[in-house]
Parts: sequence; structure tokens; C-alpha cells
Amino acid sequence: MALRDWFPKYGQDVVLLSVDLVGTFVFAVEGALAGIRGELDLLGLLVVSFVTALGGGTVRDLLIGAVPPNSIRDWRYGATAFAGGAAVFCFSPSFQHVPQQLLITLDAAGLALFAMAGAGKALEFGINPMISVLMGVLTGVGGGTIRDVLMARVPGILNTDIYASAALVGAAVMVIGLALKVPRTIAMTVGGVCCFVLRMAAVARHWNLPKVIAH
Repeated sequence: MALRDWFPKYGQDVVLLSVDLVGTFVFAVEGALAGIRGELDLLGLLVVSFVTALGGGTVRDLLIGAVPPNSIRDWRYGATAFAGGAAVFCFSPSFQHVPQQLLITLDAAGLALFAMAGAGKALEFGINPMISVLMGVLTGVGGGTIRDVLMARVPGILNTDIYASAALVGAAVMVIGLALKVPRTIAMTVGGVCCFVLRMAAVARHWNLPKVIAH
């Protein structure tokens, strides 16, 4: 039996597409806000918005052979990312006064969604379950990592509250659920909730992975 026969066909329905685009917009706004803090001009701000929102998914698609990447094939993703960046540029005072807790909550929701979508798409392309989980993590955190590298700073996922680990746990829960023949919607929902709850708990309780303190 082929590996993909163990997993249900992954299809992006209208509801999932809508939520995916909302997540793209949220990450684009986060990228644009980082661009403002870095004193970037309009072009730089739009570039950072695009890579923050779509960088992880683009790298994932290239790695699993889904070419051209969805961010290029489907114009709605690029348009949404640029719309988020343009909105921040045009209405920066309003966006800069959005409560930080709201941004953290939306970011956690976007992370959960992208981790589920990334792992699911990798499974659809016949990637083995372990690597599919990693593709889910890459989808969720890749854009922010590329953004930080472009802005010459240590990527936040390497030294901040549990973030990539939350995506890893959520994607693993989803993949295990699918392997156990749990309906796709339920597996994705449970995995997404696990990712979201873990991320929010890490922020609230300041959880971090162990690190070595230099002397």
C-alpha cells in the first residue's frame, strides 16, 4: 500500500481558503509592523510583508515539488499579503495602536492554521509523516525567520517563547490522527487547537525551551 493511501485526500475548501487568507493578512501585517520598526521604505515594507506571510509556504512547496509555489500560482495570496503591507503603510497610526494581546492571539491562530495546512499538503504529495510534520512547522515559522534574516537580527523562533515547538506539536497531532483514520476535519481541528493553546500558554506563562547560559 502506498504511503499516501494511509492518509485522506487533502483538499482546500472555501472555508479553509478563507481562513488561510486571513492568516496571510495577519502575518503580512506583522511583517509590515516589523518593517516600520526597522524604518524601511514602502518597497522594503511590502517585501517584508510578502516574505513574512508567504515565505514559509513557498519554501515548503519548493521542497515537496509543488511547483510553481501556491504563492505564485494563486494571485489571491500575493494580493492579500501586499494588501496587508499597504494597509499598515497607509494607516500606520491605527495599526501601531492595536493591542499587543490581540496580535499575539491572531498570530497564534495563524501559526496553527499554517502548520495544519503545511503538514496536510506535504502528505498529499506523498511525503513521509515525520517530514510532513516538519513541513508544517516550516510553513508556520519560515516566513518570520526569513523576515528576521533580511532585517539582520537573530530569528525570533530561536530565542523566544515556545513557538516552533507549538507548531511541531500541533502538526504531529494532526498527522497521527490522520494515520489513525480520524476524519480530516477533526484531526486538523484538534491539531490546530493543540498548537494554539500551547502557544498562548507559553506566552502567558513565559515558557521557553532550555538554553545554555554563557559565563
